[in-house]
Amino acid sequence: MEVTAAQVKALREKTGAGMMDCKVALQSANGDMEGAVKHLREKGLATAAKRAGRVAAEGVIVAQRVSSGEGVLLELNCETDFVAKTPQFSELANQLAGVLHGLSSLEGAADTADIDFAEKKLPNGVTVGDKIAESIAAIGESVVPRRVARLAPGEGKGVVGSYVHAGGKIGVLVEAKTTATGASAEDVEKLLRDVAMQVAAANPRFARREEIPESELEKEREIYRGQAGQTGKPAQVVEKIVAGKLEKFYAETCLVEQEYIRDSSLTVSKLVQDVSKKVGAPVEVTRFVRLQLGESSES
Repeated sequence: MEVTAAQVKALREKTGAGMMDCKVALQSANGDMEGAVKHLREKGLATAAKRAGRVAAEGVIVAQRVSSGEGVLLELNCETDFVAKTPQFSELANQLAGVLHGLSSLEGAADTADIDFAEKKLPNGVTVGDKIAESIAAIGESVVPRRVARLAPGEGKGVVGSYVHAGGKIGVLVEAKTTATGASAEDVEKLLRDVAMQVAAANPRFARREEIPESELEKEREIYRGQAGQTGKPAQVVEKIVAGKLEKFYAETCLVEQEYIRDSSLTVSKLVQDVSKKVGAPVEVTRFVRLQLGESSES
């Protein structure tokens, strides 16, 4: 049957697929719009299968603050930096991140496979898997939602701050317990954005020293004892040297003990204390998630 330019335009606007693909899909579906959409999704699945071996090492990380008490991150990969920088790809990433809102089964960071992300549904009822297939058909290269994260202490229990760095190469969520409300809560939100910037730049491994496994601390002590022991100093002096090096280790790896990147006269802990005094409510940074594009899941 004859397909009109208006039909092709409507299908293109609905799916983002190329004009010729839209025309072929409409012809295959005898002009039926839903049938044409199904055709494009099926084509996308076929394309995805063909591209399964292709490396999707580029992409973008997006952050969304659902409310003051909930934030989410999504890493969406593609094959080329060119595609990663398009508004369409960014829009897709944000659309998929919206699926994570209120997802109570997700706390902290996870691989998408761990939460059956492909089976989650968008507001229009389309599954993430079908949306990805449709996007592959439109974009023409592999699209892979790889990792997700969600922090949600809940309204009135805490605040979440977010920050995305380097054009979507690094995304951070930071959570703090606080009883601050209203304008005071907004001050805490601003603080957490600054702390999230700290996490992006300084890449701490832990929020505070109490989180470090004792086994890892003992390994550090052994290294420091070996280094100090070579000096020939007495055992008690060696232990003081070890203690001093361990404090430096804390200052490098623990977020709250790091030197604040925007003011070297402050630690992050002191920055938080100052804001806590300002708002007249306790503020305690409890955890963070940092996703960097392309890093291994074990990082």
